[in-house]
Amino acid sequence: MNRRQFLATSGASALTATAIPSALAQTGSGDARLRAMLDGFFYERLDDSPEQATRLGLDTGKRAALRGKLSDTSAAGVARDVARTKAQARQLAGIDRKTLTPASQLDYDVVSYQLDRGIGGEKFGYGETAGRYAPYILSQLTGSYRELPDFLDSQHRVKDAADADAYLSRLEAFPAALDGETARQKADAAKGVFAPDYILDTTMKMQASLRDQTPAQTVLVASFVRKLAEAGLPPARAVQAEKIVADTIFPAIDRQRALVADLRAKASHDAGVWRLPDGEAFYAAAAEAATTTAMTGDEIHRLGLDQVTEISGRIDAILKGEGMSQGTVGDRLVALNKRPDQLFPNTDPGREQLLAQLNNQIIAMQARLGESFNTVPKAPVEVRRVPVTIQAGAPGGYYQNASLDGSRPAIYFINLRDTFDRPKFGLATLTHHEAVPGHHLQVSVALESDSIPMIRRRGFYSGYSEGWALYAEQLADEMGMYKGDPLGQVGYLQSLLFRATRLVVDSGMHAKRWSREKATDYLIATTGIARGRSQGEIDRYTVWPGQACSYKIGHTVWNELREEVKRKQGQQFDLKAFHDVLTVGAMPLDILKQTVRRRAGIA
Repeated sequence: MNRRQFLATSGASALTATAIPSALAQTGSGDARLRAMLDGFFYERLDDSPEQATRLGLDTGKRAALRGKLSDTSAAGVARDVARTKAQARQLAGIDRKTLTPASQLDYDVVSYQLDRGIGGEKFGYGETAGRYAPYILSQLTGSYRELPDFLDSQHRVKDAADADAYLSRLEAFPAALDGETARQKADAAKGVFAPDYILDTTMKMQASLRDQTPAQTVLVASFVRKLAEAGLPPARAVQAEKIVADTIFPAIDRQRALVADLRAKASHDAGVWRLPDGEAFYAAAAEAATTTAMTGDEIHRLGLDQVTEISGRIDAILKGEGMSQGTVGDRLVALNKRPDQLFPNTDPGREQLLAQLNNQIIAMQARLGESFNTVPKAPVEVRRVPVTIQAGAPGGYYQNASLDGSRPAIYFINLRDTFDRPKFGLATLTHHEAVPGHHLQVSVALESDSIPMIRRRGFYSGYSEGWALYAEQLADEMGMYKGDPLGQVGYLQSLLFRATRLVVDSGMHAKRWSREKATDYLIATTGIARGRSQGEIDRYTVWPGQACSYKIGHTVWNELREEVKRKQGQQFDLKAFHDVLTVGAMPLDILKQTVRRRAGIA
């Protein structure tokens, strides 16, 4: 299991490892044993996942030493993770499921699925296959070179001298993380597994943004200097940080850059994983891991084409009502994107205006959450710009949960490399997806629960979580957030269209051997999304095969389940009660179907 994917398969709580909620007083005979076992699984993983301990605020007390460590990225570290996952699977199999109450049976089923998935990708022998499938160790979206600087900047707190020393300790561990991935990528390259040329071009650009400056200018040092000053600590440790960066981190980056440059000289331009060893099977496994339901590449492609047609028709009707009737839907969306009234200036003041609008949208939705939810998050969420050093390869937006100790809010990151990529009419729906009632609500409701095991509280299954976030965009529309704002509703429908189009281009590249250019042109022509953003999206799907399919497939399942429950319950249907399923944590879509039907009394 990759520690950077720990949160994809784990959860957390402020409870201790031995704390058992009072709700377990009424249990099956095996419930307490299962809970203790699952808590043990969680802490075994946490002890090998220092970054996640920090993100969750659990690097304290007897785990304070984790604050100065980084995960082992070497092949030996990966092998140790796999061995632990296999051992945990054997332990779990020793529990008799029939001795468990329904709630504990759900925990058993979800964790069993999770462990099987963590082992299943081992057969391919390359890339990352625990959690999200990523065939390339080094890319614009994978690798410590892009993850750790941002982690140290945004997550590692410096409140006292011990924290500062832990920061230096992590800087000293950074070269080993880089070298571990360099060695694994080199080994994969010997099997013919490395990213296409255009991906390596962006990777080298991002590596250069960290390396081609003085040590003092790097975020590694500059952030540390700021934190020392804010903590009232003397600046002497900053000199140590500069020396570590210059003497050990920069040489490790240089070694990695040399490998990437060598691979770039040999790289193919083919986008799909079909060109890799057992590539067709890899894509099938990647798509199933992301969607948590089995569909062939052809089935995904056909579903996408059908939904593109349906959603385009809905957008067409609104645009005609706004006097925009000439050209295809994609042409008209391109024209709308170019309108001056829909653009923030591509300047720092313009970006600040954009961020302010997003924060206002969060406030407006938070005020109305009680209309549709019985349980809402306690943790706050704020919007921040994706760090400039990684914006060239980062997604358009993403969410980072709050720490459990309340010391750090949840963060909704938005990529503002070019404000043209983020027109005003589409901003609200992105906010509803990443913040409320999307990822922030779904993640935090589970994370803040004390009734489900720690290992499941930050569980992430892309079909469930991304499907929920897309459903949340729809829910915002149903709540009337776009009343009197037809262009805002176009932005929402464009988002749905975008996710349907993902089904077409993802399966197109990886199952039907589409080129990067064909996929990009189709995305632009269909959705009207700006070329810069569209190109970044296609490049993302190149290195995360199948993941882009999870949104619309998950959205479809959430909608089908809601309609099924409404038909069963009729006038007794309660939307808040339906949404209460969030309180039992994330799960694979097939298990979600069973859970929703059981809760609704559907046979």
